[in-house]
Amino acid sequence: MLYELFRWLSESISGFGVFEYITLRAMLACATALFIGLWAGPRVIRKLTELKIGQAVRAYGPESHLVKNGTPTMGGVLILIAIAISTLLWADLSNRFVWVVMLVTFGFGAIGWVDDYRKVVHRNPEGMSSREKFFWQSLIGLIASVYLTFAVSAPANADLWPLFKEWVLSGFTMPLPSRADLIVPFFKSVSYPLGVFGFAALTWMVIVGTSNAVNLTDGLDGLAIMPTVMVGGALGIFAYIVGRVDYSKYLLFPYIPGASEMLILCAALAGAGLAFLWFNAYPAQVFMGDVGALALGGMLGTVAVIVRQEIVLFIMGGVFVVETLSVMIQVIWFKYTKKKYGSGRRILRMAPLHHHFEVGGWKETQVVVRFWIITMMLVLLGLATLKLR
Repeated sequence: MLYELFRWLSESISGFGVFEYITLRAMLACATALFIGLWAGPRVIRKLTELKIGQAVRAYGPESHLVKNGTPTMGGVLILIAIAISTLLWADLSNRFVWVVMLVTFGFGAIGWVDDYRKVVHRNPEGMSSREKFFWQSLIGLIASVYLTFAVSAPANADLWPLFKEWVLSGFTMPLPSRADLIVPFFKSVSYPLGVFGFAALTWMVIVGTSNAVNLTDGLDGLAIMPTVMVGGALGIFAYIVGRVDYSKYLLFPYIPGASEMLILCAALAGAGLAFLWFNAYPAQVFMGDVGALALGGMLGTVAVIVRQEIVLFIMGGVFVVETLSVMIQVIWFKYTKKKYGSGRRILRMAPLHHHFEVGGWKETQVVVRFWIITMMLVLLGLATLKLR
């Protein structure tokens, strides 16, 4: 909104033209989200406490977590409010990618809100059933993936429908432009054409998978939010590059018209995330809950698809990936051994992985900071793909 106002004012007052620079708007978006989060944080926490929206700790979790029972949860609404206001103020709302990212973010946030609500109101630590949650995630992910398949391929919104009709008339065999190929990092010109169905399937997996991965990681004070901020900030750099003709050509990335606007959303995410960390750092005054974790994961996945960095997201979000794999391996092995030997056996002391280290003797703060350090190194590795090709 402010962006549109300043752009209108710049037609008669030249000084306001500075607000058209996306880097300045990104800094303002980050600062705005940070300020909103810090200002609204105590008020949101106080309101959640008054409503008795406290975390119900799972009985089979680490015993050290029992003291957290009753800590206000659903704090993710604070992050979403800060992102929404900051984006509406500083982003170009005519950009075709802004709204699909917001749809996924707040759609997944709504799923998380229902899940958290059931945990709090019905006092059920499990919340929404896995099947129900997965269904709604899949539906939103499918809508977003179909749209992005043609939005990334088309240079502008006006070209979306003609491109779709051309694909239908071709008997569903029309290849997508090279900008929609899957890019392999660390190689100068290695990419793989996906086709419409391949692109849509990959997009769906990235969005839904990242959402659940961040949610599984959100188990310790500050553990999930800082990696989310770091990965989101790095994706913002990629967005700025692929959205510019000159930089993308120089660094051998596909040019995606409009993708640079994702820098504003990533900056807003960074500011909101840092503000939330102020209250979520050990000992946490508030938890983000599924309303925050599912939303932020979906946001990261959607931005990664738009900037064509799905594999780089996999690298930078290595902590999210390992946490998810730890749960999958633990469950599969437990079911297999139960069927074969009559009693389930475990590979890890407890899953997800952060609980394994906790039970093994690491303090909660040690696990969190060490996972932050690992994420920082992985993000630097991901950024290295900008030049090491």
